[in-house]
Order: sequence, then structure tokens, then C-alpha cells
Amino acid sequence: MFKNPLNREGDSAGEAAGEERKERKRTVMVKELRERDRRRMLKHFLALDDSDRLLRFGTVLPDELLESYVAKIDFERDMVYGVYNRVFRLVAVGHLAFAPKEKSPGKVVTTKEQVAEFGVSVSRSARGLGIGSKLFERAAIHCRNRDVDTLYMHCLSSNQVMMRIARKAGMEIQREYGEADAYLRLLPANPASMLQEALEEQFATIDYTWKANARAAAKWFSPKK
Repeated sequence: MFKNPLNREGDSAGEAAGEERKERKRTVMVKELRERDRRRMLKHFLALDDSDRLLRFGTVLPDELLESYVAKIDFERDMVYGVYNRVFRLVAVGHLAFAPKEKSPGKVVTTKEQVAEFGVSVSRSARGLGIGSKLFERAAIHCRNRDVDTLYMHCLSSNQVMMRIARKAGMEIQREYGEADAYLRLLPANPASMLQEALEEQFATIDYTWKANARAAAKWFSPKK
């Protein structure tokens, strides 16, 4: 294809931007969130507008219900994952909730003791980087290592982000009355999956600590008013 030599600078800039975007996608660090992150989780959810709250929770939750939701998250029972940006702002949260198989949706069939449901939200400033899929992948490998073979997501059929994550993961999707359920059957754990989860958390912890320290240093040395 013929390329106008006068556009070389623009092409180079576009290629550079594309490479930077690919690099940002490759370096998404998914960190387990704990009690110390609860305040930042609430801040993340409160920053979601009405349309984002509808897609994440299936209804437009008011601030007080978001506060209640975050306050009731059981970090001992469930797994919560997050992604922090370069300035230590929480820009994505993935909640992996476990339930006894007796309380699972009727279409879930498993011989294991538990099933898991995944929900995710990503700030507008961090979209288009594959963060939602990365959070899902991390949740899926944890399920494998926890001896859970069924991971599902429930959302509105109009939630294109969740649908894209589901299709990318090869999930079975069932739509009904404007809502959708997606199911993924997981392979059993093996040494490779155990090692992968451990390494990803280790790298994410290093990244988390570095960003937290950088944020603290920036506050310490910022001019006092």
C-alpha cells in the first residue's frame, strides 16, 4: 500500500502511541485487596456515574448502598482484586464472591463444594487497556487453585464490556429478558497454575509497595500551604 512520505512523522507518532498502549496492557498489575484498601475501594465506586453503576450492579445504587456494599465485603471469604495506576489511584476492582453450590444459579452444574461469581468495574480513565480481562484471568486462576470448577458472571445483556470479557474467555453465554449469564468451566489446579498465581501476586505486591511509597514521598515533599 502506498504511503505518503509527508505523513511519516504522523505515522511514527501513531506507531509510538500504539506501542505505548501495548506496553501498558502488558504491565497491568493485579493486586489482592485487603482491609487497608477498603477506603480506596469506596472512593472508586462512588466515582462511578449512574450508567457505570447500572452496568456493574444491575441497578443504579445510591451512595449509601455503595457504602454498605463495600463495608460488608468479607475479605476472609471472598477475593477482591484491584489495579492501581501510576499515582496510586485505584482504577479497577474485581470482586470474586464464593457461595455454596446449593445457592448457585440453577444452570450451574458442579460436583465441587463451591461456585464463584465475578463482578468488575473499571474507571473511565483506565478503559481500553485490557484491565477487565486481566482481572478476570486472575480470578479464574485463583478459582482453579481453590478447587472451584465453575466461574460465572451475571450482568445486563447491554454490558458490552462484560460480554467482551466472557467471549474472550470462551464462556458459555445465556441471555434472557435483558440479562445475561456467562459460565466458564475451569481446569483442575496444577503446579504451573499455583506458581503463576504466586508470581503474579509477588510482582503486584512489589509494584503496589513502590507506588504507595512514591505517593507518600510526593505528599511529604509537596509544598505546605
